[in-house]
Amino acid sequence: MKYIFTLGFIIATITLNAQVKVLSLKELNKRISNGKDTTYVVNLWATWCAPCVEELPNFDRLHKENLTQPVKVILLSLDFKSKLMSDLIPFAIKHQLTSETYVIDEPNQQTFRKVMHKDWTGVIPTTLFINTKKKIKVLYEKPFTYPELNQALTDLK
Repeated sequence: MKYIFTLGFIIATITLNAQVKVLSLKELNKRISNGKDTTYVVNLWATWCAPCVEELPNFDRLHKENLTQPVKVILLSLDFKSKLMSDLIPFAIKHQLTSETYVIDEPNQQTFRKVMHKDWTGVIPTTLFINTKKKIKVLYEKPFTYPELNQALTDLK
């Protein structure tokens, strides 16, 4: 009994520390529409995508450097939501992700692509810069270095 409690406590602690959550498209749209003055930097990535993994520290750095600004970084994993406990949470812990991190819950890939951006081909890594107040939704289908990422954000301001 003691071991079951300990295992449950460890899993709960890991889940809370990793802060990886399942998110539907409806929830994502609501999340973004609530921040009228906020610019959202939404990175579409996966644990199995080497260029995605390589650029993740750049997004976390952008997040940390803009904590007092109306800028929110959202890391949106395209891994299967069934991999949340086995792959995503351990990955987030290992890579010490501090940005808001989600796995998308949308079975229809065509709907997902259209909602994210009409011109998105489905390739990852992809980053969207979204500001609902300014009616901006800029799509980049490429990996970012930190200077490129920071410049793209500066160009939107």
